[in-house]
Amino acid sequence: MNVTFTQKDKNSILEDIKSLKETVWINENYSKFKDVKKDLPLSYEDVLEAEKRLTRFQPFIKRAFPETKDGVIESPIMKIDNMKERMEKDFGKEIKGTLLLKRDDLLPIAGSIKARGGIYEVLKHAETLAINNNLLSIDDDYSVLAEDKFKEFFSNYTIQVGSTGNLGLSIGIISAKLGFKVKVHMSQDAKKWKKDLLRSKGVEVVEYTSDYSKAVEEGRKESENDPNSYFVDDENSKNLFLGYAVGGIRLKKQLDNMGIVVDKAHPLFVYLPCGVGGGPGGITYGLKLVYEDNVHCLFAEPTHSPAMLLGLITGLHDKVSVEDFGLDNKTDADGLAVGRPSSFVGKMMERLLMGIYTIDDSRLYKFLKALYEEEDIFLEPSALAGFLGPILFANEDNATHICWATGGSLVPEYVRKEYLKRV
Repeated sequence: MNVTFTQKDKNSILEDIKSLKETVWINENYSKFKDVKKDLPLSYEDVLEAEKRLTRFQPFIKRAFPETKDGVIESPIMKIDNMKERMEKDFGKEIKGTLLLKRDDLLPIAGSIKARGGIYEVLKHAETLAINNNLLSIDDDYSVLAEDKFKEFFSNYTIQVGSTGNLGLSIGIISAKLGFKVKVHMSQDAKKWKKDLLRSKGVEVVEYTSDYSKAVEEGRKESENDPNSYFVDDENSKNLFLGYAVGGIRLKKQLDNMGIVVDKAHPLFVYLPCGVGGGPGGITYGLKLVYEDNVHCLFAEPTHSPAMLLGLITGLHDKVSVEDFGLDNKTDADGLAVGRPSSFVGKMMERLLMGIYTIDDSRLYKFLKALYEEEDIFLEPSALAGFLGPILFANEDNATHICWATGGSLVPEYVRKEYLKRV
């Protein structure tokens, strides 16, 4: 499992991308946060307002989803020392500093990072509808939203979304629980078990033989023709982004409780699997708000679907696709199977993101099996993309490195066994 990393020029990186080689791009426009934040379309106050909204909904979430216990949609973070030793052995390289795993695979309700943005956007839409129809006040106990009268009210409205899988799960599960009609437009990359789970929740699943972008396009078009339909736009939604950003600012309290210092002498590196960009972009923004120049975020994409990397390195954002470079956008990392990146997120990341690296599918499965053997943790393939990051960048004794696990707890047992046999 050899990995070599030397910074290459733009043309060499593009050639590696076209050849499906794992590659690393360090962002030449990476800037001081104080020089960037004044130009961003969202503020710290916007993120804090999103967190206040989630707090208002805690009584409802606690009532509707007892497994959350306190109604908070948050995940634990943990050391993975056994995995660290295994990676050092497999790669023949010391991983300096502390290695942590952020367990968004354990997020309540939807079992993936999409529970952050997806659930937040649906809750915000439900709140707006209820307040505008004089059924709710922000001073009310939001547990009333679980009552039949609200389900009857929301049943007059439809929520639609285009998805490769996990966003569809989060939107579908929370929307159906509130009483909305739900339609999830899913690309060919979406796993059968995810479609089956959605249908078991009463969600209408529309399948497409083409990729993610087509599912989004068709879902948006259909929603626009229905005045009572709301489309969750993974490519352009500020509300999704804010839901993810809350996860970034919450991380500080968790690290503080672990006694982990993040400052200039103790930098934090965070490795985030990336599809269209909303989840990792929102997390990055939240982390930058609390840690500024002491945190460095990197996105990880499959070699067959490096959409955000191409968008940023060319500066074309959503005007370029992986197909333009001869790539097929086919990867087992279904949540990352995106051919065209979010322009909204890409433009926000132009100066906030340290860089992007790509990872081959075969390596995802090696990490998947190693993590299961060493830590008894199962993640879905896309959630392992972050694990190559520490091999490439963990070169400082005083640094902390976080691999962001994006999903996996809802994967059926028969699928888990199949994945574990791949290596």
